[in-house]
Amino acid sequence: MADLKKLAEEIVGLTLLEAQELKTILKDEYGIEPAAGGAVMMAGPADGAGAAAEEEKTEFDVILKAAGDKKINVIKEVRAITGLGLKEAKELVEAGGKAVKEQCSKEEAEEIKGKLEAAGAEVELK
Repeated sequence: MADLKKLAEEIVGLTLLEAQELKTILKDEYGIEPAAGGAVMMAGPADGAGAAAEEEKTEFDVILKAAGDKKINVIKEVRAITGLGLKEAKELVEAGGKAVKEQCSKEEAEEIKGKLEAAGAEVELK
């Protein structure tokens, strides 16, 4: 059981680039693909608890919707935030609609959003 917990911790700790590589390996070598809506699909609560759960949200994803006019500044900021290389950061910025940082605290998400917006990007928190 300890080995499974260690594996789970390693998967959770992957960077976006590493997660993409893992996805490619699982698809190419083992024929495993994530569900169309994401890696894990979960049904929502049947009663009104869904609204209460959203209010108590503690982890946020910072989504880069558009780079705006100052794409180079946005790429620099993405590199600083994620630690990605130039090529990977450029691909992330150009793709649009991608998560720059996932499962971060509200304070950290707001800080990242502010930095990216100051660089000229359009950002959304989910």
